[in-house]
Amino acid sequence: MHSICFQATGVPGSNYIFDSCSPALAISKPINLRFCGLRKEAFGFSGLTHSSSGRVHFSSRGHSKKVSASAESNGSPPKSFDYDLIIIGAGVGGHGAALHAVEKGLKTAIIEGDVVGGTCVNRGCVPSKALLAVSGKMRELQSEHHMKALGLQVSAAGYDRQGVADHANNLASKIRSNLTNSMKALGVDILTGVGTIVGPQKVKYGKVGFPDNIVTAKNIIIATGSVPFVPKGIEVDGKTVITSDHALKLESVPDWIAIVGSGYIGLEFSDVYTALGSEVTFIEALDQLMPGFDPEIGKLAQRVLINPRKIDYHTGVFATKITPAKDGKPVIIELIDAKTKEPKDTLEVDAALIATGRAPFTNGLGLENVNVVTQRGFVPVDERLRVIDTNSNLVPHLYCIGDANGKMMLAHAASAQGISVVEQVTGRDHVLNHLSIPAACFTHPEISMVGLTEPQAREKAQKEGFEVGVAKTSFKANTKALAENEGEGLAKLIYRPDNGEILGVHIFGLHAADLIHEASNAIALGTRIQDIKFAVHAHPTLSEVLDELFKSATVKAAASSHGPVSEPVAV
Repeated sequence: MHSICFQATGVPGSNYIFDSCSPALAISKPINLRFCGLRKEAFGFSGLTHSSSGRVHFSSRGHSKKVSASAESNGSPPKSFDYDLIIIGAGVGGHGAALHAVEKGLKTAIIEGDVVGGTCVNRGCVPSKALLAVSGKMRELQSEHHMKALGLQVSAAGYDRQGVADHANNLASKIRSNLTNSMKALGVDILTGVGTIVGPQKVKYGKVGFPDNIVTAKNIIIATGSVPFVPKGIEVDGKTVITSDHALKLESVPDWIAIVGSGYIGLEFSDVYTALGSEVTFIEALDQLMPGFDPEIGKLAQRVLINPRKIDYHTGVFATKITPAKDGKPVIIELIDAKTKEPKDTLEVDAALIATGRAPFTNGLGLENVNVVTQRGFVPVDERLRVIDTNSNLVPHLYCIGDANGKMMLAHAASAQGISVVEQVTGRDHVLNHLSIPAACFTHPEISMVGLTEPQAREKAQKEGFEVGVAKTSFKANTKALAENEGEGLAKLIYRPDNGEILGVHIFGLHAADLIHEASNAIALGTRIQDIKFAVHAHPTLSEVLDELFKSATVKAAASSHGPVSEPVAV
């Protein structure tokens, strides 16, 4: 599941030596800040830096050379290339790869058939956070108990639906524009059209009704992302039966909305809709809500995010048929038992949101031209994100990142994968440690996690023969949380007592999405608990929740005399 930093679904997904380049932009000291997987340039910060000579280096390339090729030559790789790297898809993953490629001196092009920014910027992470910012403010203002505890008096809070929708849309437009401008400024060629692989190291692109252009590249990255998954039997009309794409436009706030799926997407929208006055009914196929979370965190989250709010739920059921509202009739949802398949219930609601995860957008990529067949729509790749063909051989110079490969459907995971691929094609072997990539659900309060859940850790321990330790700390013991009157929360550490390895960290509480990165970076760098215990945290801050968490763990191994342990694992 994921945050509505969408590229992640309600259910988690499964995942050459550079010899010549044409530098587009010489950057001596690149700065790699990222925001929700977005490079800093998306927020209007300059990506240009000064070289040691004090001069700023720009790219002054014009349009790429158009190369014609007959269908008969598609089976052979070209002898010379228009680009060092072509990326198909300009979402967060493609954007991260493109900018890192430029920093590495690669002549780079990115092909986009829709709009720059992909799901995250236009229909996911960015606009959803705008809506959730509103829901968070509304919850505070609506909580008389919370306000009184702080000594505040507030009159009845209200909202303007169109104003809220405009806030989300304007933010997406701003980030999309900054993203586009950042790539142009750094010399990335943005080629407009639908990209299709026509042979080894060869891609065609173009718009409907216009001739196709063919370009070649030493390396190609597929970064086409995903689309909302809609199960059979569900009729989406975009008005009363909607996906997250429609919901983010906030064209209406229904009195009663059913949300099919209780993963990240469903949870975040339940937070928005209930804050704005809707009643919500969850429909979940599994026997418990929030099935992708650590069970202990899920139970606490249900007690805080579900039970006190205007939310009811049906678990262990499938929505086999959903009919949009029409002719004065409501939306009709037919439910069956997930196990017996017997009819269970029929619901009549004002609207239904389909939040059953996302499906890879890989149709029409031309994978058959390089002997590749998708698996449930996902492009098969190895641990280095190299594409695998039907004979289980690697396709030379072809990579796939992000939602399209299904390894981890999160925007920032796609960006990290893109950077990893660029490292490889410029001569540095690099394997991304996906267990070090954090995830977050931006409800109020937030949920975040990295690594294994407790059941996953215990299963691994049983197979490999080690013990599992669990440590917990409460937000109720944190000064900053109490000052904010936000003491509801828990942090949980899953680790190996024998050597101090961090297996997983799960947080539910105020700013959990921000707090998780200390743990994810520790996993990425191979830092052990016995070493991180010596880290100093400012007081009073929420970061002390993690400080107390690590200090409460019992580890048999001694601290390193030389500082943090570093293992050969990179993010």
